Amino acid sequence: MSTLVAARRQRVDDGARGGSGSGVTLAAAVLGFFVITLDAVIVNVALPSIRRDLGGGMTGLQWVVDGYTLMFAALLLSAGALSDRVGARRAFATGLAVFVVASAACGLAPSLGALIVTRFVQGAAAAVMMPASMALVGQAYPAPAKRARAVAVWAMGGAVAASAGPVLGGLLTLATWRLIFFINLPVGVAALTLLARTEHSPHRKVPFDWVGQVTAILGMGGLTYAAIEAGAEGLTAPGVVTAFAVAVTALAAFLAAQARGAHPMMPLELFRSRNVSIAVAVGFAFMVGYYGLPFVMSLYLQQLRGLSSLATGVAFLPMMLAGAALTPFSARIAERLGARVVITSGLILMAAGLVVLAVVPSTPVWALAVLMVLVGLAGPLVSPPVTAVLLNSVPAHRAGTASGVFNTSRQVGGALAVAVFGALLANQATFMHGLRTSLLLAAGVALASAVASLLLKTPSKQGRSATEAALAPAGAAGVGALAGSTAAQGAGTR
Repeated sequence: MSTLVAARRQRVDDGARGGSGSGVTLAAAVLGFFVITLDAVIVNVALPSIRRDLGGGMTGLQWVVDGYTLMFAALLLSAGALSDRVGARRAFATGLAVFVVASAACGLAPSLGALIVTRFVQGAAAAVMMPASMALVGQAYPAPAKRARAVAVWAMGGAVAASAGPVLGGLLTLATWRLIFFINLPVGVAALTLLARTEHSPHRKVPFDWVGQVTAILGMGGLTYAAIEAGAEGLTAPGVVTAFAVAVTALAAFLAAQARGAHPMMPLELFRSRNVSIAVAVGFAFMVGYYGLPFVMSLYLQQLRGLSSLATGVAFLPMMLAGAALTPFSARIAERLGARVVITSGLILMAAGLVVLAVVPSTPVWALAVLMVLVGLAGPLVSPPVTAVLLNSVPAHRAGTASGVFNTSRQVGGALAVAVFGALLANQATFMHGLRTSLLLAAGVALASAVASLLLKTPSKQGRSATEAALAPAGAAGVGALAGSTAAQGAGTR
């Protein structure tokens, strides 16, 4: 009898855990992903206001954007292992607390330098939060079907942030740009309050690739610094040459560590697969245009066309909404036409939109908003199918790692786009020439990746859906690495 009572009590506890407890966990994870995505997109429309208030040149504005993206990209692969070591709940709580404090510091920043430093801290905290949030969802919903629905809800947090970010940023900036960071405080406090009602997460010892992590930061940071400073100082400036040398040396050391290390964060054998190599390249190229466009157009619409921050945000709204509207149908379109056709078509559509924007930037603002829709539509046509191809091209136990590598390539693409395009826009006298060059360069990168995507092969079936396979590992390093690649499809991340 006691055994029956204990079993019944266990079923009741499991039901409670799978009901309201799971819902609370999911709500906390959704809010976390919301602020992570929001801070990647909301800052673009506020850049001219930040410059007027804190001073500084184009280089400073580039670091305001890239400080966040760079740290997010550099730490993302290792953040999953950290989450496994300390437990997803503790990692998420720590990352979120640091993110909230850094957001407050951003809003109170007395100088541009202080703002840049706190943006670096924000990006590092976001990297810790991202895999931990997905691990929490995986733990709260162990059944694959319920987990898949929970992941879809989680992804909507990023989708809402990506769509609303430009308009919300423009609206808040009308009062003061500092509000775009203060808005994170109530959201973060709400998420922490919900998290306090969730159960503790298991933790386990996992290897950590210290050499790979340090050399990755040095390589990405050196390359980004060199690209940004080249616009202000020139390619032959001693600091720029030194930064390039550091980047090349660090990246060589990183590759050596990945080839010889016992537990590499980016196993090089992944790239023996043609599909993996092409997918990573497509992810990089896609973000060059998708992230670079809002950066250059935000500056153009406010500095040269005289639009307010709110009007600029509204100009981006059709682009964001068009991508969000098409996202639910992207899988069905890919199934009917084939992933390769859809990916190639999306990249060509993006390239065409960028070329037209480069040729006719002086058209009415409403026409520019319509033309940017071409780039917005490319999001759901490229990201979801290329992620599916990637995940179906690797063994199930490698899905999390492959997803992390893919997402890191995306973030690096976005960071370098801001670095290079900002350098081209640094001289106000040649701003329009720099604008056209930036858009045409992004179009060229998209077109080159479209040609490469023609070489994609139809992957063999793995017996499970890509999402289920990537979520299968128990730890955050497995489930969390998927975060930026699959969920960002609905978000249209950046």
